Amino acid sequence: MSIKFLNKHFYINLSLVFFIFISDRLSKIYVINESTKNSNDYILESNYLNIRLIWNEGVAFGLFSFDDKVLYHSLTLLISIIILVIFYMIITNSGLKKYSLILVIGGALGNFYDRIFFGAVPDFIDFHINNFHWFIFNLADIFITLGILFMIVLEIFDKNNNEKN
Repeated sequence: MSIKFLNKHFYINLSLVFFIFISDRLSKIYVINESTKNSNDYILESNYLNIRLIWNEGVAFGLFSFDDKVLYHSLTLLISIIILVIFYMIITNSGLKKYSLILVIGGALGNFYDRIFFGAVPDFIDFHINNFHWFIFNLADIFITLGILFMIVLEIFDKNNNEKN
């Protein structure tokens, strides 16, 4: 007896998640090592982009950062439940929506790994114009954001198609 979702597409999808996770891990390891070598949080400084290590204990882009360990662990538990829901959604969806969810889960697993093993997520990409700095983020955040943007676009087009019919 074979399991329905263990087919060629499953392994391709799993490879994509693994690629996103490994890309994120390698970028974070590099930045952490460079920061440790230089004993400086700034690795690169330019007019519009800084590579600067910070440790984020909050949610996306440092929102809801706090020192309370009970709240931190509760948030981590909530994130693990959301990851399980996204895995279920990947299995039950198809097409572009599935690939949008794969982007989200790959990034979410990268940040979840850091929450578990470091107690915080290393963020390091700092875009800025003069003194206006955007939130500092990492590669996993990029994949999560792209996945969500793709899902929003898909929903808009799907809604437009349903309204025409």
